[in-house]
Amino acid sequence: MGGHSHWKGIKEKKGAADAKRGKLVAELLRAIEASARQGDPNPENNPTLADAIQRAKDASMPKDNIDRAIKRASGDLAGENWERIFYEGYGAGGVAMLCDALTNNRNRTSQDLRAIFRKHNGSLAEPGAVQWLFDRKGVILVDKSAASEDDVMTAALEGGADDVHDESELEIVTDPSAFADVKAALEKAGIPILSAEITMVPQNTVPVDGADARAVLKLMEALEDHDDVQSVYANFDIPEAVLAEVG
Repeated sequence: MGGHSHWKGIKEKKGAADAKRGKLVAELLRAIEASARQGDPNPENNPTLADAIQRAKDASMPKDNIDRAIKRASGDLAGENWERIFYEGYGAGGVAMLCDALTNNRNRTSQDLRAIFRKHNGSLAEPGAVQWLFDRKGVILVDKSAASEDDVMTAALEGGADDVHDESELEIVTDPSAFADVKAALEKAGIPILSAEITMVPQNTVPVDGADARAVLKLMEALEDHDDVQSVYANFDIPEAVLAEVG
């Protein structure tokens, strides 16, 4: 996945800034509530909810807050009606972009995101325009300096991973149903994890450089900063020098 996975690593290192703004906590609670509402409220039967709960725990969120979010989703507590919507669009250079949003006002979110796309040389597309270009996968990143590729591959494949890619970091790709098992296998082997999430992985990438690359990354940042946006996925392949410069 080239530059795309490296950008995920850079974003992990920048995550503390989001936490300081309080945005991360709100995003995690919304993700838990939406995942529980749209699937089984039992995380053992709902990998998306289990992933959201684990990310909340990793961010040191109190268990009571997590439990309340699940109860709101099941109707045991009053709460706002958040729904998950994928907004689709294109960035500079024809890069496909997919925004995973949680909103209680579809019109407001749509108008906001359309304006952000336009400001950064992109355009919001119709539903279904780009989502088919992405597959839902578990992705785990390991710093190359933390473990050997052989050790990572052995633990990952024993846990049920689909593949291991040698990128800027070692990138382990799993089916969502095997995500928790692979993560547990790496932890059991004593391999430190840089990041782990169930995400949308592009089937193919589009090479972009220069002004288009910078415009795409600025668009990514602007979309991620919107309060309703949980995650942004894109199929760009940008040179690492440009990623590092912007990151």
